[in-house]
Amino acid sequence: MVEELIPYVEAKFRGLVQAHARVLSGTSTGGWVALALQIFYPDHFNGAWASCPDPVDFRAFELLNIYEDQNAYLNNHGYERPSARDLKGDVSLTMRREVQMENLLGRGDSYTLSGQQWGAWNAVFSPRGLDGLPVPLWDPRSGKINRGVAENWKKYDLRLVLEQNWKTLVPKLRGKLHIAAGEADQYFLNNAVHLLDQFLSSATAGLEGKIVYGPGKGHGWTNLSLREMLEEMQLAVETPAH
Repeated sequence: MVEELIPYVEAKFRGLVQAHARVLSGTSTGGWVALALQIFYPDHFNGAWASCPDPVDFRAFELLNIYEDQNAYLNNHGYERPSARDLKGDVSLTMRREVQMENLLGRGDSYTLSGQQWGAWNAVFSPRGLDGLPVPLWDPRSGKINRGVAENWKKYDLRLVLEQNWKTLVPKLRGKLHIAAGEADQYFLNNAVHLLDQFLSSATAGLEGKIVYGPGKGHGWTNLSLREMLEEMQLAVETPAH
């Protein structure tokens, strides 16, 4: 993306080839990618607009805390862990049921090669095993979490990356993060946004970002129309942060 695609696009379409002219946007997984690119390459972009991003804090990976929970399928109360709900809050899918479907699709009865949501996340964040394939965060059948794999996921936990590199990132990211989350997100993604929000609110020097919530709004909600977002982007490009 950064070393190949963007330079090609800027050359092909007469881009300015300047960091202040590069802005990012995305929804859901695209929202996480927009934020990740801005955070991991803070000098390369001038703002990220993300709506209902994939988990930005792995203490709330949907309803799973990958660092403390022992099992992906059962919560700490001993009940099946939900993975989806409707706008009224009724559970429409559990983790066990969803991963069982992915196990069926994946090679070797494992969700890691399902090509579906949990398999995709696992492929991005997990280390490679001796067979060259991503190691599962939890056992496909029992749901028991692999602590070693969870440790590897930390490098992609955006809240943790910000926390560990705060002094370096603050001046580079000030005013660049814009996040919108529906409070009734069907996949509980708003929980991780709140954890990120809590950290940013308690940090000593604020990023001056913007996080907004939509009461009763579900996955895919954003507080801005496309035109409004483009106008904010244009303003950022014309008056780059210093």
